[in-house]
Parts: sequence; C-alpha cells; structure tokens
Amino acid sequence: MKRKQMVLLISIVSASLIATTISCKKKSDSDSSTSTYASTDCSSLSGVAKIVCLANNFLSTLSSAQQSQVVIALTLANAKRWSNLPCGLSCRNGILFSALTDAQKAAALALIQAASGTVSNEGYEEFQTIRAADDYLGLSNSGYSSGNYVIAFLGTPGTTGKWMLQFGGHHYAQNITYNNSVVTSITPLHEAVEPNGSFTVNGTTYTSPMATELAAMRDMLSTCTSSELSSAKISGTFSDCLMVPGSTTNTFPSTKQGIKVSSLSSAAQTKVMTAIAAWVNDVDPTTAASYLTTYQNELANTYVCYAANSSGTSGSASSFFTTNTDYVRIDGPSVWIEFVCQNGVVISNQIHYHTVMWDHNRDYIGL
Repeated sequence: MKRKQMVLLISIVSASLIATTISCKKKSDSDSSTSTYASTDCSSLSGVAKIVCLANNFLSTLSSAQQSQVVIALTLANAKRWSNLPCGLSCRNGILFSALTDAQKAAALALIQAASGTVSNEGYEEFQTIRAADDYLGLSNSGYSSGNYVIAFLGTPGTTGKWMLQFGGHHYAQNITYNNSVVTSITPLHEAVEPNGSFTVNGTTYTSPMATELAAMRDMLSTCTSSELSSAKISGTFSDCLMVPGSTTNTFPSTKQGIKVSSLSSAAQTKVMTAIAAWVNDVDPTTAASYLTTYQNELANTYVCYAANSSGTSGSASSFFTTNTDYVRIDGPSVWIEFVCQNGVVISNQIHYHTVMWDHNRDYIGL
C-alpha cells in the first residue's frame, strides 16, 4: 500500500514539474516577442508625466521587434533624420503608421495628441488634417498616404533623463526634446500642405490646416504701414525656406534682415506675436505658454522681413502670399519662422505652402 502511494506521489510531482516547465517555456517564448511594458491609466496625470505615461502605453502595445524600431539612440545624427519629402522610412526614424494595428495606432495618436495640444486647427488637429491631405494626394499619385507617417523615440521615455519624441511624414515633422520632465526644445518644426484649401477624402471634408498660419502672416504684413513694408522688404527669390526642412547642413544667417519689431506700431507688434503663436501652439498648452513668454520678452529685438509679394499692399491681407516665391520670415534672438509659397507638385495649378520653425538657441539642444 505504501509502495502504491509512493508511486502515485511521484507521478503527481512529475506531472506538476512537466506542466510548470511547459508553462515557463511558453511564457519565455511569449516574452521574446511581446512587450515588456505595462499599460497604465494616464488620465490623472498631466504635463510631461502624462506624455511619458502615454509613450510607455504605446510601447506596451508593440512587439519587441517593433519596440526596437521605435526606441533608438539619442544622437545628433538621429535627431537630424527627418524630411519634408514623401520618402517614408528611407529618410526618417521609427515605425510607419501603416505597420501598426488599430490599437497600436490609437495609442500612438493618444500620445501625439497630448504632446501637440488641442487648439482648434492647430496641434493635433492640424497634424491629422495634413495626414489626410496626403491621402487626398494619394488618390491621384502613388507614394502619398497617411500610413507613411512615422513615430520614434530617441532615447527611452522617462521623467528623468533626456529623450526626444519625433513624429511626422510628408509635409509634417515635429521634434520635441524632454529632459528631466522639462520640455527643452520644440524645434525644428516643419508644416506644409497641398492642396492649399479645403478638400474631401474618405467621405470627410477638411478645411486647410494652414489657414491659421496663412491668416496670421497676412495680417502681420497688412497691418504694417507702407513705410514699414518698404523697410521690411528684402531682395532675392526664395523657392523654399532658407533653413531647408530636413537639411543637415543648415546655418542661420549672421545678419538679421528687414525691420526691427520695436520700430513697428503697437498693433503690428501684436500681430507679430499672433503669427509666432500660430506655430508655437502646435505643442501642449503649458509648453506653448512658456515659449510664448520667452519669445514675447525677445520681441523688441526680433526682425520681420519679406520678399516678392509684388501685389502686397498695406491694409489688404489677401494681397499677400498669392504667387510662387512669395516669402516672409520672423527672426528673433531665439525664434525663427519662415513661410513661403511654392508651385504645386501634385496639384500643379495651385500654389502650396512650406513653413518651418527653428530656434537659434534650442534646436537639438545638448546634442
């Protein structure tokens, strides 16, 4: 009787060990291909803490291989790897939206929404509309698609240490740097759009995502007097921004051009700040407010210049930015913004807009 009990006991232990071994092996196999991050409720958080939480939530939806695509080294070379062209991953870091499941894409967009803010026709809404514009271009020209947009983390997202969030694609590039829970850079930023007006794609009609920027620059110049416009105008022809989107060899001019903002009327000075805000408001509201305070404090020593705009007239906002090479620049001690009209690439019978925002003191800071 004891011998039978012993045999039964050994059989039970053996079966248990085999089951445990199989279970452990399955868990190990699963761990090698799935995320090591855990999804967390971020709703009670704010600021950078929320952005980090949402970044980790996104990573938790990815396989290990996908995580390796998204999280790369924080180096100057990687930070400069972005473009305005429809070139997918051949000129960008990260993972394509087209490679993500619906759940993964939703997690990525939740992060982007928190990082880019919710001001109407700015930030997240503008990003999504520019992506939709690429779907519209894709109806008549292959190679354009909202699926060709990317997201990448340079360094590991965290509330301590430094890392960069990159997202974008054709006609959009955002580079936001975080260091110990502080947003230390919101540039370079590139925004552009073709078509330049409203469009309909996939049953949805969109207004122009660059409408706020266009209106702000038009108002800024049209508020200037004829004398101020004469002082602000510079010679030369600009086929693109001087600080070319995605270039790794850009250098700021050593001399500022145009008219000093401190010499403008108070109404015109206000319009300059409104124009600057049209770009700064593409990040979360707290960060935007901080940078706008910096740029406001530097406003008196900021310059405005423009070129071409042969039809531009004081008091007539719609007379500006109507033709290829019409151009304007805001150049401060820190902020640098350019807006230029270019001939259409896919829609050849209309102009489209290219813009950039850089910062003399903060681009790729610390790299």
